[in-house]
Amino acid sequence: MLDTLKLPDHHYLNDGHGLKSWLLTKDHKRIAMMYLISITVMFALGGFFAAGVRLELMTPQGDLFLADTYNKFFTMHGVVMVFFFLIPSTPAVLGNFLIPPMVGAKDLAFPRINLLSLYIFWLGAAFFFYALFSGGVDTGWTFYTPFSSFSSNTNVVPTALGVFISGFSSILTGLNFIVTIHRMRAPGLSWFKLPLFVWAHYATSLIQVLGTPVVAITIIMVFVERAFGFGIFDPVRGGDPVLFQHLFWFYSHPAVYIMIVPALGVMSELISTFTRKTIFGYSFVAFSSLAIAVFGFIVWAHHMFVAGISPYSALVFSFLSFSVAIPSAVKVFNWTATLWKGSISFEPPMLYAYGFMGLFLVGGLTGLFLATLGTDIHLHDTYFVVAHFHYIMVGGAIMGYIGGIHFWWPKMTGRMYSEFGARMSAILVFVGFNLTFFPQFILGYMGMPRRYHAYPDEFQVLNIMSSAGAGVLGIGYILPVIYLTYSLTRGKAAGPNPWGASGLEWQTQSPPVTANFTEPPVVPAEPYEYTPHVAREANLV
Repeated sequence: MLDTLKLPDHHYLNDGHGLKSWLLTKDHKRIAMMYLISITVMFALGGFFAAGVRLELMTPQGDLFLADTYNKFFTMHGVVMVFFFLIPSTPAVLGNFLIPPMVGAKDLAFPRINLLSLYIFWLGAAFFFYALFSGGVDTGWTFYTPFSSFSSNTNVVPTALGVFISGFSSILTGLNFIVTIHRMRAPGLSWFKLPLFVWAHYATSLIQVLGTPVVAITIIMVFVERAFGFGIFDPVRGGDPVLFQHLFWFYSHPAVYIMIVPALGVMSELISTFTRKTIFGYSFVAFSSLAIAVFGFIVWAHHMFVAGISPYSALVFSFLSFSVAIPSAVKVFNWTATLWKGSISFEPPMLYAYGFMGLFLVGGLTGLFLATLGTDIHLHDTYFVVAHFHYIMVGGAIMGYIGGIHFWWPKMTGRMYSEFGARMSAILVFVGFNLTFFPQFILGYMGMPRRYHAYPDEFQVLNIMSSAGAGVLGIGYILPVIYLTYSLTRGKAAGPNPWGASGLEWQTQSPPVTANFTEPPVVPAEPYEYTPHVAREANLV
């Protein structure tokens, strides 16, 4: 069927040619594609720094880098991946491209502000690149004081300014999504007919708008302290370093949900489409996204159990940290119930969904050890924390993002990609990821601290396993770049709905026209309503 299809004559990709038409565009789809290119570059850069870290850790002695250089490598890796890839990836790319057609709108509410958010992201990245080529920064991605106040003579200020500036991009994107979802839904598209992808991005946008200003103010105070010698966080000057941790984590733990909640929304779309079923407990899954956003603001101090906070405060935050697992568990249990007796097809996006569920489950369960006061004392600042964080961020957020790219790539480009290559990529990423990070749980339990470039000999075997897994993982990430790029010119035409999916975005041509729809979309009676006729058209049954 796909062999007989041709790309539409007119679509957003050929609506104006030349670099100027792209740089001045107000089309949310073109802006999303420019975000895609930008964050792919940042992901490659972050991967380069990660490769340097893993190469260093293959031997117990610090024989590849000096300690100062190693500090810069893990710092730059964290800054790039957290602030310039994980936070913007799914919202800026998939959210930007899909939210308007998913709600039946022609564009986001504020197209010019949307373009401005991209320029702001580029400006923040420019400050980061200035810091990189001027010698880097070595404080760790958390910018803990007094390292970021006076102890470090590296490029703390330009790096912090890059993060500060990029935060405005996040705020503007979240604001745009909130207004669009509230005010621009198609007639008949009520709140409880919205795709769960939209619910997830709505919850994420609330965190972006409410939480990002806090870290912005914190970074300003670090700048003022370094520039003018004020004693805000530095204890030598009368400041309080624990105050910095409170302010930083008040944003940065909700920021974890900025990274993961959009991927949770992607999973709902994939699981529903490839099981041919409505998501079990749709309303519970929708409200669980909002619950995660609310709980995310009241658990920040579980990062500070060994920082000297009151034991009574620690007890409360431990309880709250256990509670935040409930809405996440609701999603996993409801997805599992959706799979039950579903007409499951193992298309490449669904393989990523399976990988996501397994890795996210491990990441969530190991978080309970860090929420427990007694075990956190032993595990704090060890490789157990590194493994847990990456199971959530890489195993969860990045698996969800790449799964979403594979799912909506035919809609974004009008082209199909190599199914064999995509299946190989999904398998390599899953296997490589577990080989990379599962040994780090054991290393952390054995007491290996993170951020050290040298370690006792007894840890070498597990570190070699981890570094070998990183190589497999890297191949798994490189493959999609190859076959997706190849598909742009050689891929088969996809047609409007190659997966037989149910959302409004699949009612338009692929790639869509600039205004998304050539005629008003038809809102389904219920969300995720599948019929045998639609499935047969997509050759999935």
